[in-house]
Amino acid sequence: MRTNRFLRVLRFLPFVILFLAVFTYVVMRLWNWLTPALFGWHVITYWQALGILVLSKILFGGFRGRRPGPDWRWRGRMMEHWDKMTPEEREKFRESMRARCGGWASSHTAEPKA
Repeated sequence: MRTNRFLRVLRFLPFVILFLAVFTYVVMRLWNWLTPALFGWHVITYWQALGILVLSKILFGGFRGRRPGPDWRWRGRMMEHWDKMTPEEREKFRESMRARCGGWASSHTAEPKA
């Protein structure tokens, strides 16, 4: 079982390396095309473009593992909670949400005051 996983990762590795190389090249070309003309900055090398990618990943993305897709667990918990509520509790909840949100939903449907 572990060897199958290792072989899949090993088979996938060349595609990751190729993607990283092409993406770095695209970043370098875009930088060298835009920034000197727009801002007067210097032309960069391939390795500097790779460094920019790594730095941006550290600053903006981090290296933690990412979960696929958005985190919708809160929605499932809320739906379970909603299903367990009585109709009176649901209406009370709606009223409290209207009070917290400033009643924006009811203000849009109401007639404007003269």
